[in-house]
Amino acid sequence: MLIKLPRSSDCKSSEITPESFYLSRRKLLGASLAGAALGALPRLGAAAEVSRYADVEAGSAPRWFSDKLGATRWQAVTVNGEAITPFKDATHYNNFYEFGPDKGDPAANAGSLKTEPWSLVVDGEVAKPGRYALEDFVKPYQLEERIYRLRCVEAWSMVIPWLGFPLAEVLKQVEPTSKARYIRFETLEDPKRMPGQRSGFALIDWPYVEGLRLDEAMNPLAILAVGMYGRELPNQNGAPLRLVVPWKYGFKSIKSIVRISLVAEQPATTWQGLAPDEYGFYANVNPTVDHPRWTQARERRLPSGLFSPNVRDTLMFNGYADEVASLYTGLDLRRNY
Repeated sequence: MLIKLPRSSDCKSSEITPESFYLSRRKLLGASLAGAALGALPRLGAAAEVSRYADVEAGSAPRWFSDKLGATRWQAVTVNGEAITPFKDATHYNNFYEFGPDKGDPAANAGSLKTEPWSLVVDGEVAKPGRYALEDFVKPYQLEERIYRLRCVEAWSMVIPWLGFPLAEVLKQVEPTSKARYIRFETLEDPKRMPGQRSGFALIDWPYVEGLRLDEAMNPLAILAVGMYGRELPNQNGAPLRLVVPWKYGFKSIKSIVRISLVAEQPATTWQGLAPDEYGFYANVNPTVDHPRWTQARERRLPSGLFSPNVRDTLMFNGYADEVASLYTGLDLRRNY
């Protein structure tokens, strides 16, 4: 008898969008992400109206974002048996050191960040470099909802519904040259509005920099997010544009991006430069490779508390091994952590 075991990223039948709405997820993302049903909701005019999640604070979305919500591909997929993290936890427990070192600092201080207008530079080893207003940069792409696990290197985790589009689609548009092997991302540097950049915290040399191998960036799971919980990104979560790579520790998913550069050599990234024995370039979620100061075998899922710690085993590649393990064939994941 053949027994089919569900993948950790599969959805439950109760979570599938009605057939009249669905679009083939295989057609959208390829065989590696097969099995999710996609649906299109009627056009709605404001971020607050479209949210399907409890206790979501209304945002003040720019017109370009509200206009795109009506054509968003809403997924009915989530991680099996794992509830979506409450919006308040996801927006008030953050690492965004540009606004301060404590978990509550981003929510307390990020209101000063000006996200309109916003421009983005794409340069380096590409045939079509340029500087784009954010609304023009996003215009060619249809927004999709992706419900992903988020695992912090500090051993806490969440489940978040993101709104964004595949990074691979952007790369195809700008046409990487044959020399492009890596992507370097850079966040905003604005000490006036980002008080953490004035503090000298952890001796960080601003701006914050992260990077991926080109083939990692082309994986269908990697997205650029402009929203979460059915609304635009809050400032403390990386508005107006952030990277989401769910099989890696959270610090790889750089926030408030202003530059994307295609480069030939592996870029020097912020945390790797500060503590290379603690924060490697790859930063793949790996329960068998501990941080020098704590185990990575277990994680604390938010919300949690003294009497309900909500601790669980950490999954290899954060539960996305089926989709991404082939990227690292032959690579020693203990040395290349």
